[in-house]
Amino acid sequence: MRLFYSLSIQILRLGYYLATSFHPKARLFVNGRKNIFTRLQSDFSNLTSKCIWMHCASLGEFEQGRPVLEAIRKEFPDHKILLTFFSPSGYEVRKHYAGADFIYYLPWDTSRNANRFVEITRPILAIFVKYEFWYYYTSTLRQNNIPLLSISSIFRAHQSFFKWYGGFFRTTLRNFNHFFVQNEQSIRLLQRIGITSVTVAGDTRFDRVHEITRQGKVIDIVEKFKGTERVFVVGSLWPEDLEVLAPFINEHKQSLKFIIAPHEISESILQQIEESIEAPCIRFSNAHNMEAVVLIIDNIGMLSALYRYGEFAYVGGAFGKGLHNILEAACYGVPVFFGNKNYEKFKEATELIMRGGAFAVSGFSELEANYELMVNRPENFLLACEVTKAYIKENLGATEKIVAYCRKLLTA
Repeated sequence: MRLFYSLSIQILRLGYYLATSFHPKARLFVNGRKNIFTRLQSDFSNLTSKCIWMHCASLGEFEQGRPVLEAIRKEFPDHKILLTFFSPSGYEVRKHYAGADFIYYLPWDTSRNANRFVEITRPILAIFVKYEFWYYYTSTLRQNNIPLLSISSIFRAHQSFFKWYGGFFRTTLRNFNHFFVQNEQSIRLLQRIGITSVTVAGDTRFDRVHEITRQGKVIDIVEKFKGTERVFVVGSLWPEDLEVLAPFINEHKQSLKFIIAPHEISESILQQIEESIEAPCIRFSNAHNMEAVVLIIDNIGMLSALYRYGEFAYVGGAFGKGLHNILEAACYGVPVFFGNKNYEKFKEATELIMRGGAFAVSGFSELEANYELMVNRPENFLLACEVTKAYIKENLGATEKIVAYCRKLLTA
């Protein structure tokens, strides 16, 4: 299995190289790793401070790890923070993030790379966020007696770790010193395979979105666009979501304003949105006509602050690969809508639906019906707002549980 794993890594690596000529993300993925060890050596050769390493797959996992990283940095300001990403969608957005001292792509998971990486950076603590389980990196950290934590992780029975053929994958999990998982099911699954160093801490995303609401970030252009009107904020829009939302926007263009943040910012996607909507649209980068009905966000990194301007929110992705982060919207105490195809694995989605704060819709008609129930019966709207706000408050505190454990390790 180890040979098969190593071969799979090399095949995946080759695939990215072959895709560089026609796929922009693959090009970023490959070019970002060029000369990486030379750059690491330059940054770390004269470093005398202790280093803490956090690794995230992408932008979503970074937002989960961020409250832990920032709490540790605040408490241990003399330590350096090394932050790595696997994906361009995380690295390219956060490569200038001020909360870390060193930000890199993670080199491919090979025995040689893992040994070189750990030898150069010499972390005293490693924190991997959610689904990051790399065999050679975890093994190398364990061999060097460097504590390794998994935070905000969540496990399900269908994963390879819990199958009869999953011995190799279980070996990777056993390289971790401690797991901070999101739910009780995860702890039961890990215990079933003999892993007992586990704490149910919850999801650090709740702490992150709560902190965003406390910051109260003001976006002047959006403030002017909203004025005194009711706004429907659409986050992480995919083409499949647009098929549902375009007729809804066209139906309500007289009574609502809309802010749309697409999942991917490309000219073709932006034009598709503009052509589908029968109402005046304006892009954020060229926002001069505040009489427009639809404001299209043509940049990345603003979405979490946009939801504060909405009375309603729609979060995309569920008609495709999977629902995006609905907590960013829920923390502002607004009803949240999303597609009904691929949301069940997201605990917050199913729980908010049961409580009456979120609504999975099959298409335009169901979105329209649920929206009308809110508008025509204000008590429904107020209930949904209270539910989403209370749900966030109930689930705060994961960050402190993790940081308390880190504190013991770092002060030992």
